[in-house]
Amino acid sequence: METDYDVLVIGAGLSGISMACHLQMECPGKRVGILERRKAIGGTWDLFRYPGIRSDSDMFTFGYKFRPWHDLKVLADGPSIRRYVTDTAHEHGIDKKILFGIKTTEASWSSEHARWTVTAVDEESGEPHTFTCNYLVSCTGYYNHDEGYLPVFPGVERFKGQCIHPQKWPEGLDYGGKRVIVIGSGATAVTLVPSMASETAHITMLQRSPSYVFSVPAYDSISAVLKRVLPDRWVFAIARKRNLFLQRAIYKLSKRWPDQMRSFLLSGVRKHLGKDFDMSHFSPRYKPWDERLCAVPDADLFKAIRDGKASIVTEHIDTFTENGIRLKSGRELQADIIITATGLQLQSFGGMELRVDGRQRAVNELMTYKGVMLQDVPNMAWLFGYINAPWTLKVDMAASYFCRLLNHMDRKGVDVVTARAPAREMLDETIVASLQSGYAKRGEAMVPRQGRALPWRVLHNPEKDHVMLMKDPVEDAALEFRGGSPSRPMHPAAA
Repeated sequence: METDYDVLVIGAGLSGISMACHLQMECPGKRVGILERRKAIGGTWDLFRYPGIRSDSDMFTFGYKFRPWHDLKVLADGPSIRRYVTDTAHEHGIDKKILFGIKTTEASWSSEHARWTVTAVDEESGEPHTFTCNYLVSCTGYYNHDEGYLPVFPGVERFKGQCIHPQKWPEGLDYGGKRVIVIGSGATAVTLVPSMASETAHITMLQRSPSYVFSVPAYDSISAVLKRVLPDRWVFAIARKRNLFLQRAIYKLSKRWPDQMRSFLLSGVRKHLGKDFDMSHFSPRYKPWDERLCAVPDADLFKAIRDGKASIVTEHIDTFTENGIRLKSGRELQADIIITATGLQLQSFGGMELRVDGRQRAVNELMTYKGVMLQDVPNMAWLFGYINAPWTLKVDMAASYFCRLLNHMDRKGVDVVTARAPAREMLDETIVASLQSGYAKRGEAMVPRQGRALPWRVLHNPEKDHVMLMKDPVEDAALEFRGGSPSRPMHPAAA
């Protein structure tokens, strides 16, 4: 087993495979290794196995730019995405660089040796491992893979049926002919309900408060027509640009004219459910894009409700009972299975502890430089995608930027780079503060802070990020470069 690398990537999910492929294409001379805790490629898409698991972004923009998604299904299912990531790794030879079943526990930077030492353990055997590298890249996503978020529900121990969190979906669960309650109103809940409705006796989505839900076509009929007259690569490039424009337009319109966008979104629901439907179940108290919007393919959620196979209840839970849930109103919902689609818990670096010269660095005490590097942490990148656009769009740019940086350092003959922030730059605001979602608020201690201005401010803006990451010079006043000896700084010059 090789243990020393030029670049060590933590995670073989969507982000890690992107980073490794960019390194293969843009820094072919680098010795690259990938550590993956799971036994397979895919990360999130290998972990989640609940019915209907799919993307909540269209695949033309969610797929890698360097390997476009070539399917007409707009919101792809989990197995299809897992195959796509795995095939991408195989095509670029990345699968041969992955060590599976390895959980990283600590990464420690030594300025004396100008290297990272990563401590890890084989989860199956318990055997410890140590790896070293010049550059470390964390591609572990943003949430805890061990446990989802589960509120304390009064009386839950009294319930005689099955209680399941989607993050730990039991294989072969039989819900045919069963009464099911799904607690939640986010992307997982609106996916589960229509996916299970045809087999259950009845399924109820129980929400404390509603989310914005809108329908998108499951199949890209426009691209299907264009494929008859244009090469595939043109068709899918057009689809990517078109869908990205539409996504950005919806986001910008939501921020500029929230009342009008609210009316537009609610009118879409009313069109599918009819004028007599109680719209309070789909009328959030917050403005569009204060939380992520929930997309459903071909209005499947609305169809399940309209056909009477599913229902939606907006109330607070009083207590679990032996046979279901009693609400604050006194009404009791009967259930054989209760699914707690109550969200995620944020986590950085996959739970790995980060140290610089022996000092532990807490992520919530740091800012990010260009949303890619961490303040005062040498030779490390941290890939974090968009919260208001497809995740991969930012990850691809961040990976390419990091490759630009490595190549620039090779040309300059330097081997250490550190992002240094000016005094009083940090704000008491996280990089996900623009979202009012429960997981964003609960996880404030698990993500970096915002700065007052660029490059310390995360904009979640693809247009501006493209200029900053792909066009602007690599060197600026915030980056400190050092040569072979860490004691000799090299002052920035225009790249």
